[in-house]
Amino acid sequence: MPHVRIHRLPMSAPNDTSAIERAIAAGTLPPAEIVAILAKTEGNGCVNDFTRGYAVQSLKLLLSRYLPAASVDRVSMAMSGGTEGGLSPHWLVIAVDPADHPHQGPALAVGRTATRDLLPEEIGRLSQLDLVADAVTAAMAEARISTPEDVHYVQLKCPLLTAERIRAAKARGETVATTDTLKSMGLSRGASALGVAVALGELDRARLSDATIGVDRSLWSGVASASAGVELMEVEVVVMGMSAAWSGDLVIDHAVMADAIDTDPVRDLIDRLGFDSRRQIAPSERRRLIALMAKAEASSDGTLRDARHTMLDDSDVSSTRHARGFVAGALAGLVGTAEIFVSGGAEHQGPDGGGPCAIIALRNRL
Repeated sequence: MPHVRIHRLPMSAPNDTSAIERAIAAGTLPPAEIVAILAKTEGNGCVNDFTRGYAVQSLKLLLSRYLPAASVDRVSMAMSGGTEGGLSPHWLVIAVDPADHPHQGPALAVGRTATRDLLPEEIGRLSQLDLVADAVTAAMAEARISTPEDVHYVQLKCPLLTAERIRAAKARGETVATTDTLKSMGLSRGASALGVAVALGELDRARLSDATIGVDRSLWSGVASASAGVELMEVEVVVMGMSAAWSGDLVIDHAVMADAIDTDPVRDLIDRLGFDSRRQIAPSERRRLIALMAKAEASSDGTLRDARHTMLDDSDVSSTRHARGFVAGALAGLVGTAEIFVSGGAEHQGPDGGGPCAIIALRNRL
């Protein structure tokens, strides 16, 4: 049975692939086994965050030294911009060893695919949602995850609108979901997340319309994590869950935070994975923590447990940047490291002001 290996590696800049190169040279990371790379890059996380594209270009240049172009293109690359506060830029390199290993399942399973390129007029609308729903179903099949309940995290990288893309749509007589390029990021993330919810049976497709995307905060997925960027036009989809068809020592589970400081569900998650949540994860146990991935969002009503927050009123700093740093601090305090993957912009990804949190860990042998 195949099994997954995940390498969490540091970066000193968006083009710094040296840690990945060292792992390849050491023989611990065969390039042909790489199926996806997630990363936190140190840009602003907004429309003009070119650190995401810079990181993707750097990765492709590296991998092209070892793999044919078609194989490089098959690797899903989801760069999440913004490392506010103490968040540490890093790579999460996901590799799948296809060899038949002794059964130790169920274990972490990974499937990935991508939609076709979207037209600008499809971004943030039902057409994007439907394409993502189909892609999630295909990725589940590739991962041999049989039931939606066994899916614990779906990473999506989706496109956004630029002035050029808006002009192209209008030149063809089409309208776009918004002419505000920053708002298009949220609509694209939201449509992608709702596509996950439909695919996994979290929501009935009949309840959804173009008008509900980005508006009705009561509609959400508990496992979707979407990041929008200018560097692509398709939606990259990586599904992670548990499957008896996979072997290995890695397991995954998730929780949903009701708001930005709702850490009790995460503590329960930490306990389920065999850590002691009564204290910060000890250094001796921290080696079992492979990755923590979470969404962060400023609540739309401007309050947090009846206290006013100013994240939505700051004209200098986007609320997504505030939320990333805030939630990252809360979670890092639990696990004892700031090398975690916290992504801002949680439209339809968890309840308003909250968001999903998933942890990948080495199996507890005690």
